Amino acid sequence: MTGPGTRALLTDGRVVVIRQLSASDTTAVARLHEQLPDRDRYLRFFTLGTAQLAAFTTRLTTVDDAHRGALGAFAGAELVGVAHYEVLDDPAEAEVALVVHHAWQACGVGTLLLEHLVSLAWERGVRRFVAEVLAENSRMTQVFADYGLPVSVSRDGSVLHVIMQLDPTEHYLDAVAERERRADSASLRPVLCPRVVAVIGASRRESSIGHAILRRIGAGGFAGRLFAVNPHATQIAGVPAYANVADLPEVPDLAVVCVPALAVPGVAEECGRRGVRALLMITAGLTGEEQLHRALLEVVRRHGMRLVGPNCLGLVNTDPQVQLDATFSDLAAPSGPVGVATQSGGAGIALLDQLTHLGLGVSTLVSMGDKYDVSGNDLLRWWLGEDRTEVAVLYLESFGNPHKFSRLARRLGQRKPVIALRTGTTAVAQRAAASHTAAAATPAATRDALYQQAGVIAVDTLTELIATTAVLCWQPLPAGSRVVVLSNAGGAGVLAADACATHGLSLPELSEHTRAALRGLLPPHASLHNPLDTTAGVDATTFGACVDAVLADETVHAVIAIVAPTALGDPAVAIAEATDRARRNGVTTPVLAVRVSQPEAVRPLRTALRPVPSYADPAVAAHALAHAVSYGRWRARPSGRVPDLPDIRAEQARALVRRFLTDHPDGGWLSPSATQTLLHCFGLPVLTGITATDDAEARTAFHRLGGLVVLKAVARGVLHKSRTGGVILNIGDEQQLRSEIAAMRQRFGDTLEAMFVQPMAAPGRELLIG
Repeated sequence: MTGPGTRALLTDGRVVVIRQLSASDTTAVARLHEQLPDRDRYLRFFTLGTAQLAAFTTRLTTVDDAHRGALGAFAGAELVGVAHYEVLDDPAEAEVALVVHHAWQACGVGTLLLEHLVSLAWERGVRRFVAEVLAENSRMTQVFADYGLPVSVSRDGSVLHVIMQLDPTEHYLDAVAERERRADSASLRPVLCPRVVAVIGASRRESSIGHAILRRIGAGGFAGRLFAVNPHATQIAGVPAYANVADLPEVPDLAVVCVPALAVPGVAEECGRRGVRALLMITAGLTGEEQLHRALLEVVRRHGMRLVGPNCLGLVNTDPQVQLDATFSDLAAPSGPVGVATQSGGAGIALLDQLTHLGLGVSTLVSMGDKYDVSGNDLLRWWLGEDRTEVAVLYLESFGNPHKFSRLARRLGQRKPVIALRTGTTAVAQRAAASHTAAAATPAATRDALYQQAGVIAVDTLTELIATTAVLCWQPLPAGSRVVVLSNAGGAGVLAADACATHGLSLPELSEHTRAALRGLLPPHASLHNPLDTTAGVDATTFGACVDAVLADETVHAVIAIVAPTALGDPAVAIAEATDRARRNGVTTPVLAVRVSQPEAVRPLRTALRPVPSYADPAVAAHALAHAVSYGRWRARPSGRVPDLPDIRAEQARALVRRFLTDHPDGGWLSPSATQTLLHCFGLPVLTGITATDDAEARTAFHRLGGLVVLKAVARGVLHKSRTGGVILNIGDEQQLRSEIAAMRQRFGDTLEAMFVQPMAAPGRELLIG
């Protein structure tokens, strides 16, 4: 936590920077303590005096990683809080103390500082914090009590002795996640629920993006106040216009910026000085210009603003209390249950169009563009705290913090489905993603493993995404994978059966009771095996009765009903009616329809309750159902717990890494012996080996190990040894060893620094860890 520090959010949504303190901060630390009211100073130091303040602040800001850690919270240039610890006689124990500027208390500064200090102390081997707190200091004792780590308190007169165990349990991590969610949601309120919006760079030209966004906000019925900023107009599209941000009659919560890239830093500075809380940066062309990129970030961080974009489509919140559509998409965004976070504006437009045509609509949509600040993680936290979003849809090309994404997506997935459109699977697609969002695409294997671990439903096409979204929005989750395919067109039923098998769904035989009910409804030549073929000669009423019979079977987990309209009628209507009857009777088995004659890939079959999704292709229906089954299975499984592994020597591993990075500030590859030691610290079984710096040591290692050995080169710049002839297998005698050493020296020359001798492993499956 060095350098510029870490941006963090307070409970009221304001932004501070947490960083380690150094000698350059001594004056700021002294000023913070001098400004404390008498009451705060007494609670912190048990005295009203300041005689020892100079010595205290000098000690606190003297960097000494072995004995202390000190962090400051900065709002712009102002230091508003300090947390520090001093290691005691036991190196695993440290005394902790916090102080927060009086005007910044009760908004999470102390808790945030403590959270970062715990992380810093844990990395340095501290396992317990101790503190002495006056019993009347209820605010400080509440910080410790609510923090989420195990705390014990004993009383000695007016003083409380507090012991906090720095054990990052799942309970603690959940508490941190909940604090982050509340703070993040508060910081996003100016973004997604603004009361005042200004469009900066709104042109009078109807063909301009700024004009289009201004008109869309106005036409969408925005519930707040709307202004335009344009030095050459007093009104644009019926909206009052002002020459600059300073002239606006109200301070905007959100400024939508549509100015040329060169003007962006200046406009951002104007917004920050006026007190604007958030920027929606539509402007493109900043990320390729390092000076502009840095200038914008510097302004945003200095003024504590949230930033969406740059290079984005805009954002939508269809909440009736907000009604904000600040995009330039071709269609206005209808209200609905789907939340969308996308790095691609084009993907956002496509999703809006398809969801609109399907009648689903969106709760929120945020186009993140080049993702300087607001990210997919922010939207996951937002959706955790509101009920309008029933399904979350993601289009992500990169992950800023994969570990946090995994925890957030897993937490959200326990409440509502999270669907991600897979991108950048091929090298060509990764290059394309990098070129249009300027972010390095996450490798496909890493991304897929991350999605699977977090319970995210990964899809490969827009059609698959919309098909899956429809079934998850409109139908209950299936209780299992037992599917009955029912059709009046035998060939389509066979296609559906194949698709079900391909995607891991089972087609069990119907129970005898259900078969008896169907015999009473169908002609003798109908097939009562699964897939069930009613024949094309049945009318809609009979087909609906067959759906009733199948839904009444408690062993059936889902139904795919396939129909082709005939001269006898369209059985699709009967599917909707049968589903309504089942829901009124308390049956929650999901139903998917397939109408082989419909032109749309997916459309709703309207019912009195929620629609039945209807597909043109049985394979698409089966794939969507398989996603729902997998998600239901993931959601039903026990959450498990992180096991306690007492034999892990994490401190030894950290010390090894710290020594290496001290010796190699630019990083590098550990030697074979150091790699062995590191893996042993975590209980991973590794073949033993001996590093030899000359021929004699290599021969000694050979005799010590006994049997067949492997000789590996330890050479500068050589990572993949086997590709360069640096791995020699099955050396069985000393003469062969001498010969191979000589050949290795000739092959690698001066780059050969040592040789690594290991016993030959027994035959078996090879596992490579990268």
